[in-house]
Amino acid sequence: MSATPSTVVAVGAGQAAVSAVRMLRRRGFEGRLVVLGDERHAPYQRPPLSKEYLRGEADLDDLTILQPSWCSANDVELLLGTRAERISYDTSARRVHLAGGGEIVADAVLVATGVRARRLPGIEGDRVVHLRTLDDADRLRAQLPGAGRIAIIGGGLIGSEVAASGRDLGVEVTCLEAAALPLLGQLGPAMACVYADLHRENGVDLRFGQQIESVVETSSGVVVRTRLGDVVEADLLVVAVGAVPNDELARASGLAMDPVTGGVLVDAGCRTAIEGVFAAGDIASRLDPTTGRHVRAEHLDNAGRQGMAVARALLGQAEVAEDPAWFWSDQYEHNLQFVGRPRADATVVVRGSISDREFTAFSVHEGRVHAAFAVNSGGDVTAARQLIAAAVPVAETMLADEDTDLLTLLDTVDTVDA
Repeated sequence: MSATPSTVVAVGAGQAAVSAVRMLRRRGFEGRLVVLGDERHAPYQRPPLSKEYLRGEADLDDLTILQPSWCSANDVELLLGTRAERISYDTSARRVHLAGGGEIVADAVLVATGVRARRLPGIEGDRVVHLRTLDDADRLRAQLPGAGRIAIIGGGLIGSEVAASGRDLGVEVTCLEAAALPLLGQLGPAMACVYADLHRENGVDLRFGQQIESVVETSSGVVVRTRLGDVVEADLLVVAVGAVPNDELARASGLAMDPVTGGVLVDAGCRTAIEGVFAAGDIASRLDPTTGRHVRAEHLDNAGRQGMAVARALLGQAEVAEDPAWFWSDQYEHNLQFVGRPRADATVVVRGSISDREFTAFSVHEGRVHAAFAVNSGGDVTAARQLIAAAVPVAETMLADEDTDLLTLLDTVDTVDA
C-alpha cells in the first residue's frame, strides 16, 4: 500500500492477528484497529490445549494472548462472538460484511481465519472428541481423567501430544496411525522411529498402517474397527487427523487460493492480489523467496512471524529475511524441537546420544543443513536455524562432534561478507 492506513480490521483472533495488532501499536500506528473473533473467548494460544491445559496444569489466564484490558488501554476494538462472511472492495475502501448484517469499512484487512479440525465422515458422538478450540479442550479435559482407556485416531503432533497427556494422567492409550510411522514427513524414517519409541517406552500402544473401518458408540464407550482387523475398545475416542483451512470468507471474497495447499495465496509480505487485503497464519499460503514455492504452515511461530510481516508491510517498513520453520512440543519429560524441512535424500547426522534421549539429528544434503530434530537439546536449534538460513557448508564430522561450538560454523559467512 502506498500510504499508512487509517483503519485496519483483522478477521480472526489467533496468533497472527494478535502479533500484527501488537506490533502496529508498538511501532506507533495510531489508526483504528478492529479484531473480529468468532469465538467468545479472548484470543488464546492453542499449543497448550493438548498439553498443559489438558492436564490441568494451566488455566485460561495462562493461555490468553490478548487481554481485553490491554485492548481497552491501547484502543483496540475486540469484537468477540462476531463472524465475518466476506470482504468487498471498491477504489477507496474495503468492507467487511458481518453475519447477521452490518459492515466495517477499512483501508486494510487481514484475513487470519486459521483452520479447524478435520472430521472423518460418520465419526461423531458424545464419546468422540476433536481438539482445536478451547471449547474442544474443555470437553476433553473434563472427560479424560475419568477415562480408563482412550483411543486416538492419528499419530501426528496433536494426536501424540494427547497420547502423552493421557499417559501422564494414568490413562491407557491406543493410537491408530494411517502412515507407516508418526510424523514421517517432518522427521524422515530414522527419526520417526525414534519418535515412536518415545511413546512406546511410555506405554502407548502405537499401531501403524491403520485405516478405520467403523466406529460404534456403545452405552459404555466406543468400539473402533480397522481394515486390518484390529478391534479397539475405549471409553473415549479422540480424532486427530489434521486440519482444514477456514476458507469460506476467503472464497466468498474472491481471493486467489492455492490449489495445492488450500490456503490464500500471498507474497512474502503476506499481501494477496487484492490491494489492501492480507492473509497470515494457518490460512496463508506464503511465497518462500528461497524456493519460489508457496508454503502453508500450521505452527505458532509461523503465525506470529507472518502477523509481524503484515504489520511491517502496513507501516511501509522493510521485510525481514525469512527464518526456517520452527516448532516445538513437550511430551512426557522431553522437550522436542523441529526446525526446517528434511529432504528425502538427506543424510542424518546425530549429535549427542539417542539412547540417553539427549541429541540433535541434522538433515544434511550436499554439505548443508536443511532441518534438525532436537530432543532435550534445544540449544542446538538456535544454531541450526542460522545454519539453515545462511546455507553454510558444514562438515558432518563437526556437526556430530559435541565439542564443536555450532555457532562458530557461521564464521565462514562473516568472512565472505567482510
